[in-house]
Amino acid sequence: MAGGKATALFEWAPTEDRACLLLDYSGCGESPGDFADGTLSRWRDEVLELIEAHGVGPVILVGSSLGGWLMLLVGLGLGERLAGLVGIAAAPDFTDWGLDATQQAALARGETVLEENPYGPEPTPTHPGFWRDGQANRMLAGEIALDCPVRLLHGQRDSDVPFDISLRLARHLRSEDVQVTLIKDGDHRLSRESDIALLLRTVATLADRP
Repeated sequence: MAGGKATALFEWAPTEDRACLLLDYSGCGESPGDFADGTLSRWRDEVLELIEAHGVGPVILVGSSLGGWLMLLVGLGLGERLAGLVGIAAAPDFTDWGLDATQQAALARGETVLEENPYGPEPTPTHPGFWRDGQANRMLAGEIALDCPVRLLHGQRDSDVPFDISLRLARHLRSEDVQVTLIKDGDHRLSRESDIALLLRTVATLADRP
């Protein structure tokens, strides 16, 4: 919740007389719980419960990286309340394309895989339960039954999620209103002032649609 993109949206929303809900998934950030127990299915259900408890009317979902995959799952659960999606380096199916055969074999045996973390001193773990649930929730093998406007932002210098993933996602979405914006010098986080300005313009445009 404390990231630059999230706080920028949270500060922008009241200036437009709009509600904005930020959250950390259970086991992440400020939320209690054990990260090892987290799965996409669990976090999807938590997000849907929070929206039900705090939100009314149409909903625009914004998701970055893993959050971009989760945004798709939550969108499918929202049904007619879903008004739009904005993905930032969205990473659907990364339990598949983001791990090599050796790592996937280890996860299938119930082992946790540790990878170097470019954003902090501790390695990034992938736990077997998360991997199995991710494999069961892959999105890029068939049509994604979402019809709302979708905007996908992706840096072409993203070293974590290839920008081709956003292009693949655009092809699999059923919606005819899908736009992919590639930022040639953009990295994975897209947290520079110019990147955040683009994000706010994108969300504002969707929010102003009749």
